[in-house]
Amino acid sequence: MPDAPQDLGADRSPLDYPFDGPPSPGRTVEIASGVHWMRMPLPYALDHINLYAIDDGAGWAIVDTGTRTEAVAAAWRELFTLSPQRSLSRILVTHMHPDHVGMAGWLARKFGVRLWMTRLEYLSCRVMVGDTGREAPPEAIEFYRRAGWGDAAIETYRARFGNFGKHIHPLPDSFRRLHDGERLAIGAHEWQVIVGTGHSPEHACLYCPALKLLVSGDQVLPRISSNVSVYPLEPDADPLAEWMASLDRLQRLVPDDVLVLPSHNEPFRGLHRRIDALRRGQELALVRLRRTLAEPKRAIDVFAALFARAIPEDNVPLLGMATGESLACLNWLLARGEAVRECGADGVDRYRIA
Repeated sequence: MPDAPQDLGADRSPLDYPFDGPPSPGRTVEIASGVHWMRMPLPYALDHINLYAIDDGAGWAIVDTGTRTEAVAAAWRELFTLSPQRSLSRILVTHMHPDHVGMAGWLARKFGVRLWMTRLEYLSCRVMVGDTGREAPPEAIEFYRRAGWGDAAIETYRARFGNFGKHIHPLPDSFRRLHDGERLAIGAHEWQVIVGTGHSPEHACLYCPALKLLVSGDQVLPRISSNVSVYPLEPDADPLAEWMASLDRLQRLVPDDVLVLPSHNEPFRGLHRRIDALRRGQELALVRLRRTLAEPKRAIDVFAALFARAIPEDNVPLLGMATGESLACLNWLLARGEAVRECGADGVDRYRIA
């Protein structure tokens, strides 16, 4: 997916990055006993994703797969050409976004192994893939019009709607469900599933106390903040509250001295510092938002208060992410009685401090 409009966790508290640089596509770096770091290219502004492989008997248990592109398929082929004896034992996917699950079906069929995901991530992915080829529903058009989008952006959205499934190989028709709190034996060690929400419906992180490793997926990233958005499917959702609660829970369950294996940027140490910085960054963004709502504002009018860069209206993917993040912040205030929303005669919602 494209990168977020800005890093709301912009506090640059120092983190420890123990590796000189990422592996090249098709190569691996062993970062702990039996745990390997891979990197795959992405065709977005955020141009890479980190994948991880864990020695698991005769094969690898891989965590995430990359998006469905020929470049990623070529990187996987090179990886297995260089290690022809290497197979897969299972595929674990943190969440449903194409850069994480896009190649899962291809790999599952190639190696005859099972897909492991949480139930909501698997089912949500199947639902969104089912939109491929559909026209944009009236509810979605209404959602973005009420946020303040103009006709040109709406028409681009209509033309792009249903593209989600084009980035994902067809998923297997069955899967092994991951449960929050479940402990998995992967190779020589035990890994605990810790589910977080806010960024996606039921995001699975993996924590190995023996190796002091946390595969954080997109829940905690070192240099950018997770995209936390409201979507047309659930316009009154409060994902920011879910994400903040998930950060609190990770901080309680996982010690600060782990090596964090994120999906983007580089592995790092300093989990609690990073969570504190993300929390502070979000709180400061909400302070700025409250100030700007002294006068009624549309969702697209609050970008300047939340983001450090302009959001061009002709970049509809970025506009969509910025709108979703802005609505997440606005819904946070609405849910706590700090703001009110009024729909004008033009059919556009405006928000102001209560």
